[in-house]
Amino acid sequence: MSTTEIPTEKAESAPPPGEQEPSPRPRRRGRAAAVIVALVAAGGVGVVAITQPFDNRASDTTVSDGESGTGTAKVAEGTLSSRTQQNGTLGYAGSYSVVNKVDGTVTKLPTVGQVIHQGKPLYWVDGKPVILLKGKATPAYRELSRGMEGADVKQLNAALVELEYATDEQIDPDSDYFSRNTRWALKKLQDDVGLEETGKLSLGQALFLPVEEIRVTTVDGVRGGSAVPGKPILQGSSTSRQVTVELNASQQSDVKTGDKVTITLPDDSTTPGVVSSVGKVAKQGENKTTIDVKIKPTKPKATGRLDKAPVQVAIVSRTVKNVLSVPVDGLLALAGGGYAVEVVKADGTRELVTVETGLFDDSAGRVEVTGSGLKAGQSIVVPGQ
Repeated sequence: MSTTEIPTEKAESAPPPGEQEPSPRPRRRGRAAAVIVALVAAGGVGVVAITQPFDNRASDTTVSDGESGTGTAKVAEGTLSSRTQQNGTLGYAGSYSVVNKVDGTVTKLPTVGQVIHQGKPLYWVDGKPVILLKGKATPAYRELSRGMEGADVKQLNAALVELEYATDEQIDPDSDYFSRNTRWALKKLQDDVGLEETGKLSLGQALFLPVEEIRVTTVDGVRGGSAVPGKPILQGSSTSRQVTVELNASQQSDVKTGDKVTITLPDDSTTPGVVSSVGKVAKQGENKTTIDVKIKPTKPKATGRLDKAPVQVAIVSRTVKNVLSVPVDGLLALAGGGYAVEVVKADGTRELVTVETGLFDDSAGRVEVTGSGLKAGQSIVVPGQ
């Protein structure tokens, strides 16, 4: 063990002439600057105490000594996590443009914020509804009728089964063939929405989008105006809640899909989430290059209905379990390099124990340490409160 006995009563003195005070460990992103206090321990061992590097120091384990200006804290064993603090924007996932396919006059439009479900009208042209159907592979580009085949027919079959106009025994949702049962189920859908029961899906009568429901964000069309084929008539998003973080591209390796996060909402309440995707294409901004990190709230209802709301995100980028840790302000930077902690022995005397540092948990104000003879439950010296 690399230790040096230190009497309980210590005398302060300046560093030896010509010797510079050692520097604290390199500053980590987001950490407040440390206040450095020079000490010379008995026996000639030079150390510096690193005090108050966190606003939320783990003071619940600290006992103050009013006379000496120091206190003690316990060496603990448990789990630590490192976090990346970022600004984010809370809103809804996805962005979809609804492109009109039919010629005529716009007779009815939805309102911003309205949620439209699959099988329901998106808007009306010449008094006839244009229906939302779920489909990812192929946009509507032709009339569909019995005997036809293709990816668009497969989408129609799957949508009709999902909407319960047919069972999967009557129509195979993976089939790309427009069968007699497809025609029969389509006529039931047409009857429900007030369209003529032709059993054919005319071009523009339904639009395929990759969602079961869409939340209207922008209305581009005008009631009474022309419905121009090929032009967007409204914009929308999904109804799934999402937080977007514009992460500095240099920090891309710090975050990965599946990382757990804590989201701080505008009312200062918090809710958990998980990283759902990390962008690979960088965007050049005015002052920095960023990538988009998408976060899915674990409890969507807890995020309310705010859109484009600023939030704070603490991303857990690394976790270690069953490790020893001490408050960061209990670290002493040795003059020759490295760190130590000042252990209070059972008889009241103190000794320096050289330690290796590991993960820093900014939120807890603790750091992972290993050192010969160091164990959970020991008391170490920390600055007084």
